[in-house]
Formats: sequence, structure tokens, C-alpha cells
Amino acid sequence: MQNLKSLGVLTLFFSMALFVISCGGNASAEGADTDATEMTEAAAHGEGKEYTSAYVCPMHCEGSGSEEAGKCPVCGMDYVALDTHTGDGHEH
Repeated sequence: MQNLKSLGVLTLFFSMALFVISCGGNASAEGADTDATEMTEAAAHGEGKEYTSAYVCPMHCEGSGSEEAGKCPVCGMDYVALDTHTGDGHEH
């Protein structure tokens, strides 16, 4: 009976230790999410002219993007304003 009680206590202790260790890993991941949300929208959206120009191609074709409205020279789609494109929850 004493061995069964000791085994139960040991199992409970091991389970609690495993729980604490596994939850500790999630705390660091949450901190990483906080750092990611502190980035600017443009940086979070992408880098390069096709992501940061005032007007961007919705397909982000390489070499596209302009400071003026127009059409993408690669795919022919109309450029959209960057704030409109990133302001509607658009993420990669």
C-alpha cells in the first residue's frame, strides 16, 4: 500500500512538472507575437518597391510599384493605394 501511495505521489509530481515545462514554452512564443505586432504595417507586409511604394500591384510582381497610380508593367493589373491594400487586413 505504501508503494502504491508513493507511486501516485511521484506520478502527480511528474505530471505537474511536465505541465509547468510545457506551459513555459508557450510564454516565450507569446512574447514573439508581441514583437511581431510592433513592426510597422509596411515592414510586416514585405520589403522592396513592390511592397512599399505609394501604389502597389495586388500581385506584388517583381519590379512593380509606383509613387503614382497606374498599371503594373508585369501583369497589367491596376495599382492600388498602399494604405488601402494593407488597411483591409491583407497579410502574407
